[in-house]
Amino acid sequence: KEKLMSQLVQAQKMEAIGTLAGGIAHDFNNILGALIGYTELAIGESQEETKQCHLEQVLKASDRAKDLVKQILSFARQTDQERKPVEVSIICKEALKLLRSSLPTTIEIRRNITSARTTVLADPTQIHQILMNLCTNAAHAMREKGGLMTVCLANVNIFPDTLPIIPHLQAGPYVQMIVSDTGHGIDPAIMERIFDPFFTTKDVGEGTGLGLAVVYGIVNNLGGTITVQSEPGEGAAFNVYLPLIDKGMPREAKKISQVLPTGTERILVVDDEESLMKIMKKMLQSLGYDVVATSSSEEALKLFLEKPERFDMVITDMTMPHMTGVELAKKLMEMRPGLPIILSTGFSESISEDKVLGAGFRKLLMKPVSKTDLALSVREVMDDVTDRSP
Repeated sequence: KEKLMSQLVQAQKMEAIGTLAGGIAHDFNNILGALIGYTELAIGESQEETKQCHLEQVLKASDRAKDLVKQILSFARQTDQERKPVEVSIICKEALKLLRSSLPTTIEIRRNITSARTTVLADPTQIHQILMNLCTNAAHAMREKGGLMTVCLANVNIFPDTLPIIPHLQAGPYVQMIVSDTGHGIDPAIMERIFDPFFTTKDVGEGTGLGLAVVYGIVNNLGGTITVQSEPGEGAAFNVYLPLIDKGMPREAKKISQVLPTGTERILVVDDEESLMKIMKKMLQSLGYDVVATSSSEEALKLFLEKPERFDMVITDMTMPHMTGVELAKKLMEMRPGLPIILSTGFSESISEDKVLGAGFRKLLMKPVSKTDLALSVREVMDDVTDRSP
């Protein structure tokens, strides 16, 4: 009975985290939308090479924050991340460079990459989070006396006779990631609990106990496993095994300086978050479009009623007071069947591309929306409408 009660309390905690994460992510995405949008506009208008370089770093950090929101929601809601071929060695170098600037000089960091291939099928942010959590824990174990943190990457082949030693794996090639430290080690009495959510030996305010739980969840979802070896006073070593794939890396995304498609159509933009409404208007205007924007769905309906043929396209947020984007779109399409409407929303488990298209929308834009995504989506929809015209 006590065990069942404990499990119920644990489930309630996880549910509360999911609700909290969803609320935080919605607000955070709105902030990021404005940050990314204005940065992209500034890069396009900036002529100074140094200033442009700094702005690109702001944009890079914003993209990382956007990916982090997806990871928070993935953990809280048990949703799948978009997976693609990822080079673990590249993310490892990036993560350690970031860590070096934040750790005291008493902690030495060594990187040892002996594997020729480190490509796995994952979301890049997940790999980054695995490394950051394991390295942060290692640094915490050495913060008083300092020490050596080592991150190793190697290729290993798991054979059937090794499976009992390394459980939960299928036979085949793997990337082995080892994060070790020379800290105080792990007490054998708590070894079996270190991957439990909310379990932590850190003082209040220093940790939530979710770091290793998140790592464990990510690794298992990717078809891998994680093991740990430690002796009190002798440090600890975490071994992560991720399935190796042969598929090469995807082509690099085009730089923000790419020539984006433009247009001259008149677009109605509706978003109750005023900062997002304004930045979307500015981005579309910079692409040549004639834009009317409002933060009220009721005002948008009034503008449309005055002259239904006035607008070539509508871009509306999904969640708005008084009248949702879906309700607004339904009224607009009743007055003008075939009107191209794009729905924009934050990360939501209640909406999908199929549901959006089934409701009559032409496209779904996930927030925060970049200028590149906006430009390509608008042009794609408008060109499709033109091609279908008699």
